[in-house]
Amino acid sequence: MKSMIDRFNCVEDCPIFADMFDFCKMYAGASLAAARKLCAGTTDIAINWSGGLHHAKKAEASGFCYVNDIVLAILELLRYHPRVLYIDIDIHHGDGVEFAFYHTDRVMTVSFHKYTGDFFPGTGKLDDNGTGLGKHFALNVPLKDGIDDDMYLTIFKTVIDDTVTAFRPTAIVLQCGADSLGCDRLGAFNLSIAAHGECVNFVRKFNVPLLVLGGGGYTIKNVSRCWTYETSVLVGAAIPDELPATIYDSFFRETKWKLHPPLTGRVENQNTASSLQRITVAVRNKLRYLQGAPSVQMQEIPPDLGAWLQDEERSRDEKDEEMGTGRAGEGREDRSVARNEFFDGDKDNDGAATEGEDSPPPSASASASARNRGAASAKRARGGRRGRGRGRGRPSTSAAAPESTNGDEESSSSDEPSPPRPRGRGRGRGRGRGRPRSAKTIAAAAEKEDKDDDKEDRDTEGTPAPDDASMDVDHESLDV
Repeated sequence: MKSMIDRFNCVEDCPIFADMFDFCKMYAGASLAAARKLCAGTTDIAINWSGGLHHAKKAEASGFCYVNDIVLAILELLRYHPRVLYIDIDIHHGDGVEFAFYHTDRVMTVSFHKYTGDFFPGTGKLDDNGTGLGKHFALNVPLKDGIDDDMYLTIFKTVIDDTVTAFRPTAIVLQCGADSLGCDRLGAFNLSIAAHGECVNFVRKFNVPLLVLGGGGYTIKNVSRCWTYETSVLVGAAIPDELPATIYDSFFRETKWKLHPPLTGRVENQNTASSLQRITVAVRNKLRYLQGAPSVQMQEIPPDLGAWLQDEERSRDEKDEEMGTGRAGEGREDRSVARNEFFDGDKDNDGAATEGEDSPPPSASASASARNRGAASAKRARGGRRGRGRGRGRPSTSAAAPESTNGDEESSSSDEPSPPRPRGRGRGRGRGRGRPRSAKTIAAAAEKEDKDDDKEDRDTEGTPAPDDASMDVDHESLDV
């Protein structure tokens, strides 16, 4: 258990307490709900004073922040808005939000904070400006202790006006940490509630969908005053400086129950006009690299988690029916195919004719096989007469061969429009493998060959065939 606590940094300023998950779920869910209302267009300004926990990382709690609701809200806004501007006026640097979008050009982060190198969280230098696609899309305005209303409003309005002009956001997220007010227990600025509220009013006047979140603030009575006044600014209502009577009057007795008590002049101002001018010039130089707002490729808006789960549960037919393809219910998924089986359509049968050709009838098949057998026997007969020195073949076989050959030629001429190309006779008469002969040449050569065979057979019939017994000579009897 201790290893998990150390792993997620739930120590020191991020202690574990009862119902911590419910607490995180409530403020993070409120920011998500506010972002969804902005995406749906049901409101142009959404407020969640319980949110704004900008220090939490992806897997690490930090600075009293357990879940970074700002990152979740911006991710929800990016489902609809191509560019989102994040503005942080907390006295601490918004490191968690900056790190989350450090590599993207769809989110511009601008943080006004105190920076001395050792002030928490120790990040947010002027030179930190993003990387990769997000280079020059992370702007930091590091300030020193004691900045007053005039200086703060001057640099805030200058930087934000130039940023909105260059980046042209379609949605803005404003983190209104109240620890930048004067007299804060952890802060060291000299801002009044009116100046803090003027920053909110300046952003509101851009008429861009706006998500306003809370943040830091460690003097509770001033935090409640600040966010009350900024709520009236956002809704366009004027409220008096006198606080109404409530059960919390004892908290405001020291300030005579005023909405705007004096909070400035408590800390010496270490900022100078030249230092602020240097920061302004550096920020403007970074904005020059943008050269127009980045475009976003048109794509389908990804669904939320609930829609993804519903889509996974749908069947294939339901998806086809939704797409309107007209194939709902026509697919078959119960057919099993062996891994070594290759099926190539309905005509994929062994021995079947190719497409565009009809299979031959049984009679034609029988005659074709007969022709093949006859041609084979004729070739064997003629081949038997090739070697005259080894003895001639039997007359009956040689006489039957031409007869079957003639019959085959007649059936071939009647069944097929053109005779098939026969193979060479192989009699070794010196003919090379030249150009193929025509059908007439083949027929004339076959007829001539048949005549020669008939003549040779007639000559063979006139001469008596030698007796096999007389051909056998007993060499032992010759030795007498």
